[in-house]
Amino acid sequence: MSIKGKLIIIGGAVDKGSFTEVSFDENVANNLNFFEKGILKRLINESKHKNESRIEVITTASTIPLEVGAEYIKAFNYLGATEVDVLHIQKREQAMQPEVLERVRKADVVMFTGGDQLRLTSILGGTEFQDILLDKYHNEDFIYAGTSAGAAAASSSMIYQGSSKEALLKGEVKITSGLGFIEDVIVDTHFVQRGRIGRLFQAVVGNPKVLGIGLGEDTGLLIKDGTKMEAIGSGLVILVDGRQIKNTNLTDVSLGKPVSISNLIVHVMSQTDTYDLNTSELIIHGESVQEVE
Repeated sequence: MSIKGKLIIIGGAVDKGSFTEVSFDENVANNLNFFEKGILKRLINESKHKNESRIEVITTASTIPLEVGAEYIKAFNYLGATEVDVLHIQKREQAMQPEVLERVRKADVVMFTGGDQLRLTSILGGTEFQDILLDKYHNEDFIYAGTSAGAAAASSSMIYQGSSKEALLKGEVKITSGLGFIEDVIVDTHFVQRGRIGRLFQAVVGNPKVLGIGLGEDTGLLIKDGTKMEAIGSGLVILVDGRQIKNTNLTDVSLGKPVSISNLIVHVMSQTDTYDLNTSELIIHGESVQEVE
């Protein structure tokens, strides 16, 4: 069955356009580069009713939900979105309230902010709130968007713990169930800046069926039909494919010991590049290059 909704998963904090910047107004020309051409504008353009789409910002993962929610409202309003509100869900019982569920049913877009992805799954997992989101994603022109924690939690398997420097020591990366919007992938965020490639390597070597997706900051993927991925934003997307692994010592070494992997395949995507999860084909679009005479 084809999926009618879209996913937009983002690697984390953007470098431009943050309304927490004191000098936003003075630097508005630079900040507009993100807001007018970047990920949030693309989100609005991809949504069902464009500027009139109903957007609910979910701050569950954040430890400063009021501040984060206010920033997103201001950002979306600045871009012309007129129907934006925030759902502050900090406990499971709040996710079951009839008024909250009704707002989710009416939403064209949900935007999950950054923070702790384990908060998302422990508070929202197994609730009617999650069921409604999954149903809308499969059957409606609906967008699930998430940045940082919101991106990591989108897949069925989710990294929730593991330091970058010790990531290729057996047992250092902790994985649990995510919210289940996309199968057979696992997502890591703040990827390039925090050097998390080792975390993704271990996640993939332990389950080579899944495709590892590493999202840099101010970088994301737009996923349509559940399989067609397009890189958006200014940075890099790293794909880790473990299906061709020839050998690993993962099952032979003790906990805390280094892990070896042979023949792990890595792809790098940048803006407008596409990848098909069904065919495993990466198409590099890039800018046209003029031939030198």
